Amino acid sequence: MIDLTPPPGAAPTDADQDAPQAARAHFLKVFLSQRPQMEALVSRRVGCRATAADLVQDLFVRFWRRPLVQVEELNTYLLRCAGNIAIDHLRTEGTRARINEGLIPDEQQLRNDEPQAALEASNDLRHIEAALRGLPDKTRQIFLLNRIHGRKYAEIAKAMGLSQSAVEKHMMRALQACKASLDQDARR
Repeated sequence: MIDLTPPPGAAPTDADQDAPQAARAHFLKVFLSQRPQMEALVSRRVGCRATAADLVQDLFVRFWRRPLVQVEELNTYLLRCAGNIAIDHLRTEGTRARINEGLIPDEQQLRNDEPQAALEASNDLRHIEAALRGLPDKTRQIFLLNRIHGRKYAEIAKAMGLSQSAVEKHMMRALQACKASLDQDARR
């Protein structure tokens, strides 16, 4: 889409006032032409045509309410947005289903369980810290770089002069040590 805003300080002309309307008309034309493909894509992902139609309509409303932005390929952009809205919908529904099934406690239950959960988390943390202290320095450092500092295996490998496979093996050892420590605590 072409950015149709006039430069700062320029006096508005009739063409400038018509530009936003032309941009909206173009968006509407492209959206309507892409709507069947967007609904088909969303329907395949969510498994329901009616839900897909609602989600695509919501997508249209989102775009219509905000200022138009410059996009190279509006067709492709709209399809990508439709795919993303389907994924968002599935995530929301998955969370809602887990709450309803009791897999994720609701807010009230969380508030009631906070002291016990905090005690258990503190206990788990002590066991994991003990397990990490028992690891070789290199393995512990790799674990901390990945899990605490968010470094990817490739970044760690490059920084430490190791192969990515070696980093993966160190991580596997560290995770196994943490799991064993927690399992040992659970048996007590």
